[in-house]
This record gives sequence, C-alpha cells and structure tokens, in this order.
Amino acid sequence: MKSAFEKAMERFGDSGTPARTLTEAQKSRIAEINNLYQAKTAERETFLRSRIQSARAQGDAKEEAELEEQLRRDLASLKEEWEAKKQKVWEE
Repeated sequence: MKSAFEKAMERFGDSGTPARTLTEAQKSRIAEINNLYQAKTAERETFLRSRIQSARAQGDAKEEAELEEQLRRDLASLKEEWEAKKQKVWEE
C-alpha cells in the first residue's frame, strides 16, 4: 500500500507540476472527508484510550495490550479509508 506522500508525488509526476488541479467542488469534498475522518479518529481514540486507562488502573496488562493493538488497527483502518476516499475525489 502506498503512503500519502507516495500518492502525492505521483500526482506531481516527473515534471514537478501537478498533472491536474482540483476543482472547487473537489476541494470542498476533500475538506468534508477530512473533517469526517478527523472526527471519527478522535472518537475512536477517545473511546479506546479511556478503556486502556481503565485496564491499566485495574492492573490488567493483557486487556491493556489487546486494547492498544485494537487502537492501532482501528486507526490504521480509518487512515486507509480516509486516504482511499480522498484519492477517489482526485480521480473524478
């Protein structure tokens, strides 16, 4: 899977100039996508971090580790969805 940086570099191509620019509608759509996924990310982080703190307070290291792994996976999944949706707008 390509990183956001690699995708951005592909858009600029070899000439160093963008292959095409975004329309105002596309810019607006990307801003909406960014707002939505920033909110989703914050919500998921807040929820799982509170559960991690609770597990830590109870001394449940296994539960804490599982929740930290779940947080890592969830954030990676959200980032992947986020980038895919923005890429789709770029390709319109």
